[in-house]
Amino acid sequence: MKKKMLMPLLALFLTFAACGGETAVSEVLPTPTSSPAGEICRHEDSNDDGLCDLCNEDVLAVIDIYAINDLHGKFTKSDSQPGVGEMTAWLKTRAMLDDNFILLSSGDMWQGSSESNLTHGALMTDWMNELGFASMTLGNHEYDWGRECLEKNEAAAGFPFLAINVYEKATGSIAPYCTPSVVVTREGVNIGIIGAIGDCYSSISGNMVSDVFFLTGSDLSALVKAEATRLRQEEGCDIIIYSLHDGYSKNMSGTGTISAGQLMGYYDPTLSDGYVDVVFEAHTHKAYALKDIYGVWHLQGGGDNTTGLSHVTLEYNKANDTLKTADAETVHHSTYRYDYNSDAIVDKLIAKYENEIGDINTVIAEIPKRLDGDELRQLCADLYYDAAVERWGEKYDIVLGGGYFSVRSPRVLDAGEVTYADLQMLFPFDNRLVLCECRGIDLNNNFFETENDNYFITCGEYGEEVRQHLAPNATYYLVTDTYSSSYAPNNLKEVELYDGDVFARDLLKEYFIKNYGN
Repeated sequence: MKKKMLMPLLALFLTFAACGGETAVSEVLPTPTSSPAGEICRHEDSNDDGLCDLCNEDVLAVIDIYAINDLHGKFTKSDSQPGVGEMTAWLKTRAMLDDNFILLSSGDMWQGSSESNLTHGALMTDWMNELGFASMTLGNHEYDWGRECLEKNEAAAGFPFLAINVYEKATGSIAPYCTPSVVVTREGVNIGIIGAIGDCYSSISGNMVSDVFFLTGSDLSALVKAEATRLRQEEGCDIIIYSLHDGYSKNMSGTGTISAGQLMGYYDPTLSDGYVDVVFEAHTHKAYALKDIYGVWHLQGGGDNTTGLSHVTLEYNKANDTLKTADAETVHHSTYRYDYNSDAIVDKLIAKYENEIGDINTVIAEIPKRLDGDELRQLCADLYYDAAVERWGEKYDIVLGGGYFSVRSPRVLDAGEVTYADLQMLFPFDNRLVLCECRGIDLNNNFFETENDNYFITCGEYGEEVRQHLAPNATYYLVTDTYSSSYAPNNLKEVELYDGDVFARDLLKEYFIKNYGN
């Protein structure tokens, strides 16, 4: 919140009282001899106290910037996550109390819950419009439903989608739904926000980004440096914010420092040398506020709405053109979860999209024991294999079912009642089952003997026999999903797709109904 400059009036009052009420104002306030009547004061602040030496005007702009990352559509409150209701009320209060309030996102806002998935992000975009987001940097999961969905949400958004480094393969130009930067102004101070998606192209199903490529590494650094320079020189920006969908991946919570070596994996430290002033990060789901060797803060607010958000308070002296970071922090959801009532917009948006969302909270089964993430992923591999044998077993010898499985927060399924919303939160991705063929060497290296702990497979008797007597150049058949099949290093050739509306969560639903349904 901006601190009002009360000291000059307080000094006047105290001096007036001490002299029996006879002190003239001119004895307390400096006389602006350098600013003749009718002319605009050319502010000076030699002692850097936030007040003009000539006219005593407040020259300090205090700007509060809040950032949300990796919300993953976690819209409504549940036992496993706090939802956005209380956060919304708290942010609206901050907007009223903080004179110069800015709210932005560093990506991955849509994919992850039934409410958002079933509306393909439209519900979340409406919510962001309600809160007046200044921008959203594209994350890898904004691509999970393809270009058409991106463009539809971009048209509905009252804020730009930032991604300076997403280029079309056909034209070599920046993708039309992407904007390199945006400028917002608060109290006469121009703040440029540059957005970029990190080196996470491989985290997206290949068929969803077949028409674009991402510039990363030194190419991205050059883009950001050029844009920061342009914003300062041509747009008159006083502050540059970098909103990056990438971040530090190790466990370093709280507030501290980050070395150039720690940054090098995802961020060019030279960007902090006069180009950007604050970096809001994402993608790794960590919560930290870390200062680099140039004094630039790097912040990330966690992920899956189980942590909170990040916040900086910047003080810009308009007389001296100097910038200070007065506060840098992560804000845990406990800050607002217990002291604020849910904002009415939550129920309004659920009602608006009730036809698309449907009755996702109906209990479909009651399971007898808790299933952890690995158990759930192995069960998915089992169900992939069973579905493959049933659909294609008479025509093809199926070696295995499975592939790369990512289970999302809360990453476990507790014993007791199960709803479709529970399953969609755990497995939100619309990756279709697909029959593939591959060479024996690729089958062995990428499935049988992979070192990737996220790969889970199930084999029948035939598959176990192949494992023992695999021919490197022979052709074999397996069933995975479109995420693993479109991952180029797997060297898979798609043969036939399964039903278009059946995903891992749907197989799980049918399994639980069959085995534990009422």
